[in-house]
Amino acid sequence: MLEMARDLLALIRAAEPVAVVTVVRVASSAPRGAGAAMAVTTDGAVLGSISGGCVESEAIVLAHAALATGGARTARFGFDDATAQAAGLACGGQVDVVAQRLDPDDARTVRALQDAAADRPAALAVVVSGPDTGRTVDLPTPLDPSVAAALADGGSRLLPGAYDGDDLLVLQHAPRARLIVLGAGEHAAALCHLGAAAGFAVTVCDPWETLVTPARFPAADRLVTALPHEFLDGLAGSETDSRTAVCVLTHDERLDVPAIRRALSLPIGFVGAMGARATVARRAERLRAAGVAEVDLARLHSPLGLDLSGVSPLETALSVLAEIVAARHGGSGRPLRETTGRIHRDLTAGGLGAGLGDLALPDGLSPSCPAPRTESRA
Repeated sequence: MLEMARDLLALIRAAEPVAVVTVVRVASSAPRGAGAAMAVTTDGAVLGSISGGCVESEAIVLAHAALATGGARTARFGFDDATAQAAGLACGGQVDVVAQRLDPDDARTVRALQDAAADRPAALAVVVSGPDTGRTVDLPTPLDPSVAAALADGGSRLLPGAYDGDDLLVLQHAPRARLIVLGAGEHAAALCHLGAAAGFAVTVCDPWETLVTPARFPAADRLVTALPHEFLDGLAGSETDSRTAVCVLTHDERLDVPAIRRALSLPIGFVGAMGARATVARRAERLRAAGVAEVDLARLHSPLGLDLSGVSPLETALSVLAEIVAARHGGSGRPLRETTGRIHRDLTAGGLGAGLGDLALPDGLSPSCPAPRTESRA
């Protein structure tokens, strides 16, 4: 729900009734996890997705049921692997969902949407079982250590029995991860473009004012004209975290070495530097001479990028971004066909509610009703 904050706020302000279907938990194979959501309006507009297409029509019917009655609905969608193959579906998997009509007077929900829309930390707790299903509540304070640990990564989590014995789904929004690009050449422009599209808040820094322009970097959140190491020196602690990535693309060792040295001293998750192998070896010696310890040098991703054999700036940027994502999530960077086991992370399984066949639908709605109109809203 929170990933659609701007769209949902616009609908609420326009007094347009809207219901949100949210994934509570998944079993077996599912492309999206707990917290994934789609919104449906009374005129049939659809925002977001909960499965990438497999159960969207059922979710739309469930949303219309919630819109018609004003009450929350729960359901389980999907099939086990054997049933899915018999039905001609590519894979099995089940998702438990809750559908609720958004209440414009629900201060908790509106406040969480406002924070998420402004890219501030936001959280919303929704009861997803028992008589209070669909109700938003405050998290208990102080949090149990096990609950705090489960929520520490900022993702959405199901907390079984956390609300007087009923299940609680905690939706969380973390501000966008930061990608700091040092250097303003063509590779930097390409990386800014792809990084912003992937959801990063991109900062570009270069000493040359003529290069650091909105025309060259239209997707950047921040443009800075400064020596890269001086810019890093001036960063406040609140401007970086373990998700922050710094990529040094300056192609000038007079700038590279002090910038890499400073970046490696920051409590951030990724530091990378572009360069040919000879450049990388020579730069490593200069970093050692500047006092950088071997344990810190081991954190440096250089040469930067996965081996995709691309040659254009965009292809190179793609390889860089792929390495950043792989490093953040612990991915191997290998082709999936060369790996075994689950493609998606093992997500929490369990039961919730009834299947669509057990749902009492209002007059005029049935699982076989025509698919509503779908549109996107800016």
